[in-house]
Amino acid sequence: RPTESTPLVQASQKSRSTFSVKEYTKDCSSWCFFSTIFPCVLWIPQYNWKWLQLDIIAGLAVGLTVVPQGLAYAQIANLPIQYGLYSSFMGGFIYCIFGTSKDVTLGPTAIMSLLVHTYAQGDTVQAVMLTFFCGCIQFIMGAFRLGFVMRFLSLPVVSGFTSAAAITIGFGQVKHILGVKTTSNLFVAQAIETFKNIPKSNPWDIVVGLVCILLLLLLRYGKLDTSLPGTKVQRYARYLMWILSTGRNAIIVIAAAAIAYAVHTQDVTSCKVTDCITLTGDVKEGLPPFKPPAFSEVKGNSTITTGKLLANIGSGLAIVPLMGILESIAIGKAFARKESYTLHVNQEMIAIGIANIISSFVSSYTITGSFSRTAINAQSGVKTPAGGIFTGALITTLLDSLLRQQFLVTKKILIACIILKFCPINQAKSFRGL
Repeated sequence: RPTESTPLVQASQKSRSTFSVKEYTKDCSSWCFFSTIFPCVLWIPQYNWKWLQLDIIAGLAVGLTVVPQGLAYAQIANLPIQYGLYSSFMGGFIYCIFGTSKDVTLGPTAIMSLLVHTYAQGDTVQAVMLTFFCGCIQFIMGAFRLGFVMRFLSLPVVSGFTSAAAITIGFGQVKHILGVKTTSNLFVAQAIETFKNIPKSNPWDIVVGLVCILLLLLLRYGKLDTSLPGTKVQRYARYLMWILSTGRNAIIVIAAAAIAYAVHTQDVTSCKVTDCITLTGDVKEGLPPFKPPAFSEVKGNSTITTGKLLANIGSGLAIVPLMGILESIAIGKAFARKESYTLHVNQEMIAIGIANIISSFVSSYTITGSFSRTAINAQSGVKTPAGGIFTGALITTLLDSLLRQQFLVTKKILIACIILKFCPINQAKSFRGL
């Protein structure tokens, strides 16, 4: 992996950790002030072929990860699964212009999906409207330099929230692995109902789910260090294993979809083979239309006004924007520290806010920085935020072409992706600090 720093890193190292409009207009030229609003101008003039190659590799690696994750997270958000893909592509385009980290990738995350599930209540209009207002609040906070608010959020509190969310999300998928249904959304009541319904489990769902988990584990721990010395064949073999491990979720989703297609297209009259494997349901084909989010909704003969929808969201208008900022900035600071560059908190808030506002025009639910995909981005050797362009291009291509075909997604593989996502979570160190 090349070790030279990018212009974004070099410029960030020379700049201050905090800045104000007044200081920059006084001390810097108009070009310097412009570059604080559009950080992309720091690295675009020096962009070269080598960086393009690395950004393409990183962008495609992230894209192969976000496709199955987006489909799975949409289930957590209690929305149609195509909304996971709608939420996966616009963030990369916007962050490339306004973001100050070369590593951070924006898109759907498990925590945001859980919050959307709580405050949108499965209503797509409410979810998209939440994205718009969330983006507006984040943009205003960044524009008024309110980044210092993040300092007052206690680490143990955040760790406790994250751990509780992990338990809630992870255990919530057990019923899907067993193939049983529950009527309650409350954690304790849902757990009791799940155990009571174990005798009604679908053996086919259990087999498919456990096989998917096993395959994902094998591919996950099969990743090899590509930087180790060796013969040409050994290096190519390690790189192949790295590709398979990085894109493991996409590989298993495609394989499972092929099996589901083969099973559900059989003309079998002697047994209900087509009912054995539970699918996610129909996926709406094509790209979402680019239009402003709806601020009212018609249900039956009544119209739900903007005020009523906002009342339904309630405290989510404060909690969701703050959690989105906290999650993304915490990830950005961790990788900025590792790569030796400075992350501008206020500009990041502006970038996340604009990304959410524009994303709401393509029916996205709330997005923020993703740790797993940011790690893949960094490990792939990304050099600039332009990697997000190639991630977005891959998602839009899949939406416009693949989903125009009959695409059957096995629900168990998406559940397996979610469960393995939360198995390693351990916040014990944070609680020992209490």
